[in-house]
Amino acid sequence: MPAATTEQSLNVISLILHAGVVVQLVMFALLLASLYSWYLIARLSIGFKKAGQQDQQFNKIFWSGAELATLFKNAQTKPNREGLENIFHDGYSEYHKLQKRQANLQQSLDGTERILRVSLSREQAGLEHGLSALASIGSVAPYVGLFGTVWGIMTAFIGLSSAEQVTLATVAPGIAEALIATAIGLFAAIPAVLAFNHFTAKGESLYENRALFAEEMSARLQRQTLAPELED
Repeated sequence: MPAATTEQSLNVISLILHAGVVVQLVMFALLLASLYSWYLIARLSIGFKKAGQQDQQFNKIFWSGAELATLFKNAQTKPNREGLENIFHDGYSEYHKLQKRQANLQQSLDGTERILRVSLSREQAGLEHGLSALASIGSVAPYVGLFGTVWGIMTAFIGLSSAEQVTLATVAPGIAEALIATAIGLFAAIPAVLAFNHFTAKGESLYENRALFAEEMSARLQRQTLAPELED
C-alpha cells in the first residue's frame, strides 16, 4: 500500500487534476503558450529555409551575366515575388522611373538605394514575424509558472491551517501540485528562448547577405549607366 500511495502521488496527471482552479488555469495557459511557440518555431524554420533557397537561386541568376532589364521583366511576371527577387524588382523599378524622369546618375542611385533599404526592411520584417512572440513566451512563461506555484503553495498551507496534525504526507501533495506549474513554465520557456536566439542569428545573417546584394546591385547599376558614357 505505501508503494501504491507513492506512485499515485508522483502521477503528474493526477497532481494536475487535483490542483486548484487557479493553478489549473495557469497550467492550461502555459500549455497553450507552449503549443503556440512550437507552431511559430515550425513556421519560422520553414520560412527561413525557403528564403535561403530562393535567395541563393536568384543570386546565381543575378551573377550569371543576364541583363538587368531581362531579370526585371522576368520578375514582373511573378505575382508572388519574395526575398532578393522582390528587393531587386523594387529597386530596379525605382531606378527605371528615375531614369525616365531624366534624373542624373547620383539622384537615380540615391533613390534606388532608398527603395532597396525599404524593400529589404519590409522583407525582413515579414520573415521575422513571430520572433517577438517567442521572446515574450520565453521571458514571461517562467514567471507565470512561478505565480501558479506560489498560489498553489499558499492554498495548500491555508488548507493545512485547519488540520489537527500536519505531516510530510499531508504537505507534499499540495506542494508537488504547485511546483508542476513552474515545471510547465520552464517547459514552455526554454524552447522559445533557444528558438528566438537561433532565428535571430539566422535573420541577421540573411539580412547581411541581402544588404550586400543591394550594394552590389547599386554598383552594377552605376557601371551599366556609365558604360555608354565611357564608350562615347
